Amino acid sequence: MSVEPRPQDQPLTRRLTLKAGVGLVLGAGLAAAPLPAAAATGSTPKPRTGPRVLASGASLCDQPGDSASAQGLGSGDLAIPYYREHDGSWGYVFGDSWTGIQQTGDYMGSPIMLNQDGFDASGQTPISFTWAMPSGGGARQLFDYTPQQDNGHGWEFSRIPNDCVEFGGRTYLQYTSVNTWTPGAGRDGSLMSGVAYSDDYGVTWTDYPYHWAGDEQGTNQSMYGMWSFAGIDPDGWLYVFSKRWNGSHRNTADGGAIQLFRIQPSDFRDGNFGAQQNWAYVGNSWQWTTDAAPSAILTGNNIGEFSVKRIGSTYCMSYFDVDDYSICTRTASRPDAVWSAPTPQIVGNNTVPPSHWGRPQVPTLYGGYIHPGSASATSLTLIVSQWNGQKGSPPYWALQFDGVNP
Repeated sequence: MSVEPRPQDQPLTRRLTLKAGVGLVLGAGLAAAPLPAAAATGSTPKPRTGPRVLASGASLCDQPGDSASAQGLGSGDLAIPYYREHDGSWGYVFGDSWTGIQQTGDYMGSPIMLNQDGFDASGQTPISFTWAMPSGGGARQLFDYTPQQDNGHGWEFSRIPNDCVEFGGRTYLQYTSVNTWTPGAGRDGSLMSGVAYSDDYGVTWTDYPYHWAGDEQGTNQSMYGMWSFAGIDPDGWLYVFSKRWNGSHRNTADGGAIQLFRIQPSDFRDGNFGAQQNWAYVGNSWQWTTDAAPSAILTGNNIGEFSVKRIGSTYCMSYFDVDDYSICTRTASRPDAVWSAPTPQIVGNNTVPPSHWGRPQVPTLYGGYIHPGSASATSLTLIVSQWNGQKGSPPYWALQFDGVNP
């Protein structure tokens, strides 16, 4: 199968793009809502002290004879973790994947899921996969569609997972259908976004009929492009954060904007997405409402993948800061509370700027998903992807970092 190159497959690689910097263009209307203190994604990170060190995470794939290859996946990225509450196991959802290491063998499509019986939050025992979906045997693409074709909605390269969650006996996977990995300036390159569900824990999947139109369908820069399920809070609401699609890391209009909405789990299950309540700045104050669209709670540097999870009683956020070339974290006491300033945790270059000194270094990094089974809100496990953007150039994998204090 021929594979359209991601933007980093071009002579201008992701790393060179990041080093050159990209412009910021905020979407219309965002300036109307003043942000809480420490809310800008471009806030200057606090400089780090101590020695400059090079550290690496444990690889989840792209190694000969590893547990991923035993399940049929040789190389892949993202590996978004989620808790399978029905049996206490763990799922990891990959994006575009290949049967061989270093993007060799057959292209498998996206999304792909590998599973693990038990997770060691201490990090002493790295993640190891014990079976794959959808059959429990060899890994295969979860969704019933054909990559690089028009499947009835418009031409799509593949459907990239953004997050996955299970509750009430049903598994939900939010994805973005990518139209192009090389969008023009000010475009996000998406076709649409959607939510698929499984009532047999990942064996078969059904798309909800409603989709959020993307760039190719006439809605460029939709704030419903990428979602992260923060989980069901003790107050009974499912909290969801969302942003513009920027999986290409080339969306010059991303602006770091993130919004927040919540919905009752029963309404979400029924596909009654119009029942959501929005966290919005209305009448000179922040409030939950159904009368206004969500307001941006964060803006600033362009960001790519992101993740929000409730760990203990603390809400933790992680994201790939495209401009800072780092995986950053923040925390908040509540989803709608003020978020802390960003802290770089894993960086593409730990020699500059000073805020990167002493941080683990992973060139050409992205992703940065919070493991919901992290030991505590002060000891997170992050899953970080690495690829230099050149097809067939290793590594193309996800890495596990433990003990991250946001």
